[in-house]
Amino acid sequence: MAAAAAGAASAELVIGWCIFGLLLLAILAFCWIYVRKYQSQRESEVVSTITAIFSLAIALITSALLPVDIFLVSYMKNQNGTFKDWANANVSRQIEDTVLYGYYTLYSVILFCVFFWIPFVYFYYEEKDDDDTGKCTQVKMALKYTLGFVVICALLLLVGAFIPLNLPDNKNSTEWEKVKFLFEELGSSHGLAALSFSISSLTLIGMLAAIIYTAYGMSALPLNLIKGTRSAAYERLENTEDIEEVEQHIQTIKSKSKDGRPLPARDRRALKQFEERLRTLRKRERHLEFIESSWWTKFCGALRPLKIIWGIFFIFVALLFVISLFLSNLDKALHSAGIDSGFIIFGANLSNPLNMLLPLLQTVFPLDYILITIIIMYFIFTSMAGIRNIGIWFFWIRLYKIRRGRTRPQALLFLCMILLLIVLHTSYMIYSLAPQYVMYGSQNYLIESNMTFNDHRGNSTLSVPKRCDADAPEDQCTVTRTYLFLHKFWFFSAAYYFGNWAFLGVFVIGFIVSCCKGKKSVIEGVDEDDSDLSDDEPSVYSA
Repeated sequence: MAAAAAGAASAELVIGWCIFGLLLLAILAFCWIYVRKYQSQRESEVVSTITAIFSLAIALITSALLPVDIFLVSYMKNQNGTFKDWANANVSRQIEDTVLYGYYTLYSVILFCVFFWIPFVYFYYEEKDDDDTGKCTQVKMALKYTLGFVVICALLLLVGAFIPLNLPDNKNSTEWEKVKFLFEELGSSHGLAALSFSISSLTLIGMLAAIIYTAYGMSALPLNLIKGTRSAAYERLENTEDIEEVEQHIQTIKSKSKDGRPLPARDRRALKQFEERLRTLRKRERHLEFIESSWWTKFCGALRPLKIIWGIFFIFVALLFVISLFLSNLDKALHSAGIDSGFIIFGANLSNPLNMLLPLLQTVFPLDYILITIIIMYFIFTSMAGIRNIGIWFFWIRLYKIRRGRTRPQALLFLCMILLLIVLHTSYMIYSLAPQYVMYGSQNYLIESNMTFNDHRGNSTLSVPKRCDADAPEDQCTVTRTYLFLHKFWFFSAAYYFGNWAFLGVFVIGFIVSCCKGKKSVIEGVDEDDSDLSDDEPSVYSA
């Protein structure tokens, strides 16, 4: 019987890994389509394209590991609180190690991408803009600039490796004994602290990116879907009127020099501005004419009711997310041990919608995992929407714009790096919404309960299941590997807590701004001074 149960469990796990493999193929296909959709048709490069696809795929795969982690720790136990027949100590340990090694691998790849490969490819193409530069010189200059990122990564790993999480028991120990203790602690943790510190540092940057891009995208994406874009025919009519008006101004200025007199400096400046404006308007005319007659515009028009439905659905998801985050943060403010503990609480004193919904969905497999996956993917897609709407800025200087079919290779690399950082912050955001669920999933454990029977005037002890929490015995409840990475350092948790309040504030401001803004132009960005803009034939997906 035990062998049969183990065989059935193994078959289920194989099926699960097959599904995960199909998910990986779907992720790679999506990344290829997404990158090809936005990259510039004139400046596309093989290396930057592969780097962007690979980085975006790593971001999505890492985000998919959280529900897998929760599922595996939950799958080892029955609903009555007992371990399944095949889930002995060795098997449980193997599953935990497999997930942990998965995190090690993906987080190491993220560190490699963020601190070496993406900066190297970016600086390589920056040097390529100089026509006189050879290939060897490009590689040397790119490596020189990338070396700074490598040094930062090494410093983060060293600080994380030797920062004292625990103090020696003997307070009178010598300096050598303290150093020896740090090395022993590093060996016992298998480098977990070093990697956790580095990832937490990147997560802190990802938190800032999420505050800027995700919070705004969470409000802009659904409202843009509901409002739609302006009519191409109506915009073309307005554009024709603007062309006629500008041409009249140009003729008026040129008429002043018909007798051979030179134009004053003021009129020359005005004439130059009008001529530049006329070139932009004629460019808009070509784009509008193409879009108005394209099949994609007609197809998008047919999908308009579906877009409105999706917009309303995304608004409900955003409200669920924001209300849950607000109540969770309020719970931490009222019931946590304070900033010295990183505002960590176990369980929930104030119930939030998501924390109440997940236990209900756990009764019907796999609804809870579907909801978590939807929230994670929504978080990523709204981040993409926020980056597209805001662009990539360095303080008050806009570096790049993300436009369909007109995005430069450097901008795509920036986009993928920002998404990598935001994905790292996603796990903590989910933990903030449902801490107990992220720690233990749907696990139960057995507690002894005394039952009194009046008829027999006696007591009986029964084992009843209880949801796993911080008070559960370590051998009865398995903590997810995600939690081990999240809470190695209290000061990062404290920073994430204040970041959640900033996230909520930016969401409210972004929602008000998105409500006040009118419909977007069907050729958003064509009338602006944008180095990414091409005079070539517009993409059919511009509509």
